[in-house]
Amino acid sequence: MKKRRDIIQLFLSIAIILLVNFIASFFFSRIDLTSEKRYTLSPATKEMLGKLDDIVFFKVYLDGDMPAGFDRLKTSTKEILDEFRVYSHGNIEYQFINPLESADKKKQNDIIRQLMQKGLIPTDIEVNEKGGMSQQTVFPAALATYRTREFPAQLFKEQVGVPSEMQLNNSIQSLEYELSTTIRKLTMTAKSKIAFTEGHGELDSVDVADIATSLRDYYAVGRFKLDGKLKNIEKINQLKAIIIAKPDSVFSEQVKFIIDQYIMQGGKVLWLVDGVFASMDSLSRSAETFAVTMPLNLENQFFKYGVRINPNLVLDMRSGVVPIPVNNKYKLMPWFYFPLFAQSNNHPIVNNINVVKGEFSSTIDTVSNRGVKKTFLLSTSKYATAQNAPARIDLRTVFQEPDVRMFNRAYLPVAVLLEGEFESLYKNRLLHGLDSLPQIKFKDKSVPTKMILVSDGDIIKNAVQHSANRAYPLGYDIYSKLTYGNKNFILNAVNYLCDDSGLLEVRSRELKLRIMDRKKVTEEKFKWQSINTVLPLLLIIIFGIVQSIIRRRKFTA
Repeated sequence: MKKRRDIIQLFLSIAIILLVNFIASFFFSRIDLTSEKRYTLSPATKEMLGKLDDIVFFKVYLDGDMPAGFDRLKTSTKEILDEFRVYSHGNIEYQFINPLESADKKKQNDIIRQLMQKGLIPTDIEVNEKGGMSQQTVFPAALATYRTREFPAQLFKEQVGVPSEMQLNNSIQSLEYELSTTIRKLTMTAKSKIAFTEGHGELDSVDVADIATSLRDYYAVGRFKLDGKLKNIEKINQLKAIIIAKPDSVFSEQVKFIIDQYIMQGGKVLWLVDGVFASMDSLSRSAETFAVTMPLNLENQFFKYGVRINPNLVLDMRSGVVPIPVNNKYKLMPWFYFPLFAQSNNHPIVNNINVVKGEFSSTIDTVSNRGVKKTFLLSTSKYATAQNAPARIDLRTVFQEPDVRMFNRAYLPVAVLLEGEFESLYKNRLLHGLDSLPQIKFKDKSVPTKMILVSDGDIIKNAVQHSANRAYPLGYDIYSKLTYGNKNFILNAVNYLCDDSGLLEVRSRELKLRIMDRKKVTEEKFKWQSINTVLPLLLIIIFGIVQSIIRRRKFTA
């Protein structure tokens, strides 16, 4: 009877398990128990993966004998791709390949050349072996294929001046962004149009070459001349956003009217405008120069939209550096006119980005206007001040000990996001003759839209190697060899203005990796190897002895 009852219970348990599994097959749920939600994809990525209608195949060139850091990158890549496969309903497939498994050097060189032609970048790393240091080439990259299209994904991001552990940390942190962006590029059918404006001394193409290249991954990027011709109103309205980068000449009322009506129609603007004119070129010829106000004729337009750029210069004890000749050598000295701005809050545009480097920046104030929400994005440190223009700038002050009491103004804002319904600058004061032109569909109040105002045009300007006519990455400082967060800030700003919030949500994500202390690993390697080898054996022996004693006592009794 008991045996029969046990059999019934067994079959009943099996039936319950099968029933639970059958019911669970109709529901999809995954639980992430990691503290930083490492295995939780962003909603934007999940949505994109769910819309895939065909297979995206990744060839990942991270296989073979590699240093531990790149093995960790490989593992993280596999984990992300496994997550992608689940949410894409099987439309993500991948294969890990060792591109340099052949011992034939000629074959290796041919493969390296072929992969580089496809846009994959190799990385040469130094490997610490018992016999000393040796160099190894790895391809921390992937090649994604969708139907007839192919696109590279660089999984390891080299950053000049950043320790290798931190580079790997940052690369693993950005894996979801890199892989999901690659899928977006492959499956994108049409790109929104954006443009850098010209006609008022804005930055040349070479000065914004790096950010323009990055923006082309998502948008059709061009140049648009603001010449005041009203026939251009229809053309500018075809643009999703415009970028006005560091203008240096006066805007006519006709040009301001065109920009105003573009905004009223829902156009987005990223303003990067200096409050005063100051230049390091002047200081290269003389130890001192004067900063003067920048007459752009935009003051009343900004005021109408709810913001004001002050005619002053920001000085911050948290700053970049400049090379100063000392005893026939150049020494990098802190230069308070090159402030390093941090995020003012956790808004997606600035969340988790590195500090942003400015040059001769001004402060921003907001003014009251209904229907417009204002959010500060970047600000100084708590040890800052502002110098009103006209102001004397003396390079020799780098040799003086700063008076901390002078830096008594905290968190001065330099970038602000404006969102809402804006009132036209030309409400009740339409320019003479414009009201009779049929092509102008004048609006005195905008539809809901947004703009960003940054009181420093240099934030978007990349350094240029003029001898080779080559642009450095935006944010890279040629003196300190550090890379600041300028590029991510601009990319996030444009993505937000163009309503591509999913892109910046993924880009701004942070994963904290538990990186081991190398010194401690080397010093305690033998101890932990011994513990991991001997301790399990001891536990088995102890368990066997205890088991033997228990059995002996049992049979004796």
